[in-house]
Amino acid sequence: MDREISTGNQPGTTRYQAWIDSGWTIGLWIAAIVLLTINLGGLPLRDWDEGIVAQIAREIANAPFDSLVWLFPRDINGAPYLNKPPLVHWMIALCYQVWGVSEWTARLPGALLTATSVPLLYNVGREIFFQRSTAVFAALVYLTSLPVVRQGRLAMLDGAVLCFFLVMLFCLLRSRRDLRWGLGIGLGFSCLCLTKGILGILLAAIGLVFIAWDTPRLLTSLYLWSGFGLGAIPVLLWNGAQVYHYGEKFLATHFWDQSLKRVSDTVEDNQGFVTYYLWEILKHGVPWVLFLPIAIRNAWENRNLGWAKLTLVWSGIYFAVISLMQTKLPWYAMPLYPAFALMTGAQLQRFWQPPLNSRPVQKVRIWVTVFAVLSIVAWAGAIYYTIGLRDADLQLIFSTLALTLTVTAILIARQDIQFIIVLIWGTFLTLLVLMMSSHWLWELQETFPAKPVGVMIERATARGQTIYTSYPYFRPSLNFYSQRSIVPAPPEVLLKHWREDAHPHLLIDQEFLKRLPQKQMQFLDMTDNWMLVSRAPAVKSTVTATAKKRRATVKNIKR
Repeated sequence: MDREISTGNQPGTTRYQAWIDSGWTIGLWIAAIVLLTINLGGLPLRDWDEGIVAQIAREIANAPFDSLVWLFPRDINGAPYLNKPPLVHWMIALCYQVWGVSEWTARLPGALLTATSVPLLYNVGREIFFQRSTAVFAALVYLTSLPVVRQGRLAMLDGAVLCFFLVMLFCLLRSRRDLRWGLGIGLGFSCLCLTKGILGILLAAIGLVFIAWDTPRLLTSLYLWSGFGLGAIPVLLWNGAQVYHYGEKFLATHFWDQSLKRVSDTVEDNQGFVTYYLWEILKHGVPWVLFLPIAIRNAWENRNLGWAKLTLVWSGIYFAVISLMQTKLPWYAMPLYPAFALMTGAQLQRFWQPPLNSRPVQKVRIWVTVFAVLSIVAWAGAIYYTIGLRDADLQLIFSTLALTLTVTAILIARQDIQFIIVLIWGTFLTLLVLMMSSHWLWELQETFPAKPVGVMIERATARGQTIYTSYPYFRPSLNFYSQRSIVPAPPEVLLKHWREDAHPHLLIDQEFLKRLPQKQMQFLDMTDNWMLVSRAPAVKSTVTATAKKRRATVKNIKR
């Protein structure tokens, strides 16, 4: 699996190398597409970002092209959407136009971009590692990282960020051998800035710091700066259009409230300690996080090599920035995982082809103990969900994981380097089983399902109707499924709307229903213990059987 050095007298070797790299690129891409798209539309959209992104994309798809909603997006109420640039929203809107509005079409662009980032990471590895096997290991570690797979499947922007950053990074690395590749840097930079704005500048700065350390001559390359210049043109045009259209409101909202303010202030109570992301990586990084400490040490010891310089600069700067930010969100850590995968791939290569006079796996007893303990925990989970047939999906997930960890521990104890293959393949199968189940998006269990309630509201109300709810938090997914504006309000505000509005619509739970007078109450529908009611004007008419039935239902609930 080592890289073979081709010469002018060996043209066949060059062609052979190209075929091998093409084969790995296509194979990794297919494996990533399978893992990232299977059961993609099987679960409803998640709050927050999924609901917002999917709704903004639908507004773009439904609006006529000449209305310029695609250039100046708006939310369900017609208010300007100034949160993020709309590149990914355009992709989702295009999918809506072709295949209709659904969870599958909302998530497809992000999933495909994340899948594309896997072979891109392999090619980045080919640029910085001498041996092909190291790049293969890095790509497979990245492919089987739970945060990458799970977050990359969502209708969010993070999978696109990974893909576009790796495009920029690949062109940057390739330009060390051919300066003309510097022009391609602009493509990745432009797409980054049109996806997450100011984050593109931070990631570009990381690339330039690496170049200043590793290949400073590139900083004088006309191709490099021309690439950045070309990439900046569409970014400047889009931002200029927003400033011209919205004025200071765009600058205050887009650049301050949604970007810079997150560094100095806590936005929407998303806060945490400086160790927040360290815990996130430890919590969701199994099994590869177990190798990360020695992988970082290996990178530091080889910091004179290009791959070590890149991964240390990349992970060090980015981790420091997000840790010092006051606003903390789990998906902010996503750009770290490709760097960690490259580090881990280098460490796995040391296991695969250890240095002379060393054992294949050092400190065997520690590794065996760690994997044995994890396997016991996984077997306990499998047994727990087997008893009484609690959940067949979780039983299969834990069993697959437990078997993988057990065999890995045994192979490490025998000093068999095949444990790497077993761990990669077993982790891939575990993730595949998880994604085929209904448990891969576990945040949906935190509150009531939005989809049935939203469908109920859409069926029972007129388009454009505002609904006030006793649920205390705003839920963008509920707006998406209902295609209505659902506004959370405290009890006193709900009662005020009930008394003063001409025809109020309330989405309430059973507890608040007891506080409403039954007189003139119009019971529209109910699902999942949430009732949609309205106050109808008093009109003398014959009471129908349906009306009697609805009143009886309300009386029973109050009792």
